[in-house]
Formats: sequence, C-alpha cells, structure tokens
Amino acid sequence: MRVPFWLLLGGVLALAGVPGQAQTLVHCAEAAPDSLNPQYSTSGNSYDIAQQLYEKLVNVQRGSLELEPQLATGWELADEGRTVIFTLRQGVKWHRSKLFTPTRDFNADDVLFTFARQMDKNHPYNAVSGGKVYAPFHNLGLSTNLVAVEKLEPYKVRFRLKEPDAGLLRALTSQAMSMQSAEYAEAMLKAGTPEKVDLEPIGTAPFQLVRHLLDTEVRMRANKEYWRGAPPLTQLVFVIAPDATVRYAKLKAGECHTMTYPNPADLGRMRQDPIVRIVGVEAMSVGYVAMNMAKKPFDDLRVRMAVNLAVDKKAILDQAYMGTAKAATTPIPIGHWAHDDSVQDLPHDPAKARALLAEAGLKEGFETELWTMPVVRPYNPAPRRIAEMMQADLAKVGIKAKIVTYEWGEYVRRVRFGEAPMAQYGWSNDEVDRFMSDLLSCEAAKPGNGNLARWCDPEMDRLINAARRTSDQAARRGYYIQAQAIFRKTMPWLPVAHPHVYVALRPEVIDFRASPSTRLDFYGVGLKQP
Repeated sequence: MRVPFWLLLGGVLALAGVPGQAQTLVHCAEAAPDSLNPQYSTSGNSYDIAQQLYEKLVNVQRGSLELEPQLATGWELADEGRTVIFTLRQGVKWHRSKLFTPTRDFNADDVLFTFARQMDKNHPYNAVSGGKVYAPFHNLGLSTNLVAVEKLEPYKVRFRLKEPDAGLLRALTSQAMSMQSAEYAEAMLKAGTPEKVDLEPIGTAPFQLVRHLLDTEVRMRANKEYWRGAPPLTQLVFVIAPDATVRYAKLKAGECHTMTYPNPADLGRMRQDPIVRIVGVEAMSVGYVAMNMAKKPFDDLRVRMAVNLAVDKKAILDQAYMGTAKAATTPIPIGHWAHDDSVQDLPHDPAKARALLAEAGLKEGFETELWTMPVVRPYNPAPRRIAEMMQADLAKVGIKAKIVTYEWGEYVRRVRFGEAPMAQYGWSNDEVDRFMSDLLSCEAAKPGNGNLARWCDPEMDRLINAARRTSDQAARRGYYIQAQAIFRKTMPWLPVAHPHVYVALRPEVIDFRASPSTRLDFYGVGLKQP
C-alpha cells in the first residue's frame, strides 16, 4: 500500500490552509543544495535555500530585477566611489536554535565577520568546513578590490575599495554575501565545533532551519520574530525529486504544492490541468558547454570552432527545449541592456567542422569526454538528452565524446577544479558583471572558481574591470560589447540557450512570483483556505 506523502510529514499538508491551523508548503526541488553556507557555493539549489534562511545588506525585489535595502537601510558613496558607507537596520533578530540563543540583534560586528572570514586567510573561520574556495567572493573581484570592511558605529559600516565598482551593490545581493552571526561563530569556535556555523546555520530571514537530510529534504519553520513580520507559512519544506515526471506526479497527488522546471514536453498538458498553474518568466540565464582550454586539443581555436559548427543547436532548441529558449550567441542573455544583438550565431556546418579539424592536424578526429549534469537546471531542461544529441553530432565529424556524469555536488566540485575536458553548465543572475567576471575572468579561471574553460585573456580582464569602474551605463555597455566580441572570436564555450523558466503551482498557492534571476522566494507566499 502506498503511504500518502502528507502522512510522512505528520499530516501537516492535511491542515494546510485551514483557519487557525498550521500552513505547510512543500516544494519539489530538482536537486539538493551542495552547501548550506552560500559563501562556498555557486549552485542555484544552494542559493534557493539560502534565500529563505539568510539576508544580505542589499536585496533584489521579489519577482523583479530592482534593488532594495534589506539589512542596510541605505548607503552613501564617497571618495569618487571608492568608499561606500552602509547604515544598518536596527532591531533585526537572529534565529534561535538548539545550539545557540542569541543575546543581541544583528549589528556591524556581523558584517565584519561575514567578510573577514572570506578576506583574511588567517581568520579562524577562513578554512572551516574543509578550507573551501570562496568562489563568488573571488569571481566578483572583491578579493582584489575590497581593501577593508570597517565598523564606524554599532549600526554603520564602511567598505573601502581600491577602485570604484559600479557592480558592488548588485554583487552584495548575491546569496553568497549573506550575513552570518559573529556571536554564533564565536560560540561554536569556543565549543570546538566551528563547522556547525555552516552545517546548522542561523540567519535573520523569514524561515529558519529545522533539519537537513542530505539529498532528501530541507525543512524550515517560520521565523516569528522576523523584522518584516512573520511569513504566512508556518513551515516550508524542500523535498528533493530530480525527475521532472516524479515532481509533476507529486504535484498532482498533493504531495507538493510547487515544483521547479517542468519537462518542456509536459507544459502543454500541464496548462490544461485544472489543478496546475504555470508561472513563467524570461530568465537572465545562459546554458552552455565549456571547453577546457588547459586540456588538448581544446587549446586550439580551430577545434573549439569545429565543435560549435558540428553541433546542431536548432535541433536541440526544437527537440529538447521545445520552444522554451532562444539560441545563445554570447554569455549575456538576450534582452539584457548589455547584450550585443549584432553577434551572429555560428551555422550548423559539419563539413567546415571537419575541415577545421583536419587543419588542426586531427583529420581522423579525436576522443574526449562530455560531462553531463545529473539534474535539470533553469538553463538546461534535459541534460542527458542534450548530451546525447551533441554526442551524435560530434561523432559525425570524427569527435568521439564519451558521456560522463556524477552526483550533482561531486559534479560541481570536479568541473570547478578543471577535471572535465567538456562540461555542461550554466548561470543565472541579475547583474551583467556576474556573467563575465564569474565565468570568464582570469580570477575565475583559478581552481575551484567558475571559469570552466580555464581561459585567461588580459584584454577580456581589462574590459571586465573597466566596466566595473564606471557608473556610466553607456560606457559600461561599450566595454561589454567589446568583451562579447572577444568571446565570439575565441569561443571558449559552445553557447546553447537563454531560457524561459517555469514553476508549476497547485491552485491553493497564492502570491508566488517568479523571478528573472530564477531564485525562489517564499516570503509572502500563502495557501488559500479550502
């Protein structure tokens, strides 16, 4: 006999939406977080959990790309943009946990701790949890441009930069810049268990962690002391269900209220389903295959161009994305103010691909590996199928690509440390600099960071940095146009798609908003009364 999922949750779903009773929303997620400390991660799955648990100085408004103050109430620039002073919000309570009861509110000491553990290699927390690489901190240029974070008053801090950074505020909206409690960290350090700060985190956000079952679920409860008011939901549960068909079945059975990333092939049927509502948005996202230029023969431009010419991208968009994406020509999404519409996509030309391989001394082709994600992502709805289509296209020009995959967390770790010759990956964000600095800068090419192509071009770096240093949007666009031209000439990737992403909801879910950044935000979401 099949046990209904709501019974496994102690009957809480049966009470959802009943007046005076608990409201528990269950979200069917496509993959597990690779860390509960977003400073260590660039994974959207980790960021979706962090969005519920932590807050930043600056945030992106739910369902939009507009900035809003969060733990900072305001900021001012000085010294020609080299100094930013933040006034902090007062009266913000930290979560209470079984390990720790806070004795004070959020203040400047927490801001200093949050950045010091990433900036200072001698900080006692810098190497906690295995000495991870703080990839976002490096990729954003903060490791080279941020001189100091200083406490001016209990609720005022100053960021000092070497050079002005037009993207700083946007950078601080990243979940990787989430505030952590200095008092909790000090207590866990004294107890000899500093890793608890990362494994059993506390934050200031609308929800706080109850438990994390690896690769199974993340359970959270409402933060009743939340400074903006307690959320309508009493509990929020992320259940991990990698298969989109399984997620849809759970949604129909009432075992989940929401699910991310339906199969494109199911969208038509789901739109006709009376118990399903589809919410979609054109995402600031790109899906691609990186070619590792530190591994032969991908150090040869002719080989990289051959790969791009060999793959029938239109067939992939038609048969795998099924009309839910546009062809990617550059890293910056179509429709973004910095996207260069003049960059033309390469044609599907197997004959030219074979000629380029022969010119590179590879007339008989070569063998390689195509690493394939084990989970769907907003930028890739069918990783295995897309990999198989690419494999078949590459074989036609003599490139024998073996498909390789790992569990998601292991996959992310291995590709970021440069093991893969070719790897599916992607990126979603609301700040243009993140598409360039996190994915294509020389800093990001270091082991553990996000430049999977291991491509370091001094001129590309100069343009990325120049765009950061000016607040003139027209000038910034000019730098990014030049950067996209360099990308197009070098082709470190096979750029695939800029997607439209979807979330499926049961009809009782109210006030959910999809975000162009693809992040999930459940504050303000509720369940209708029956």
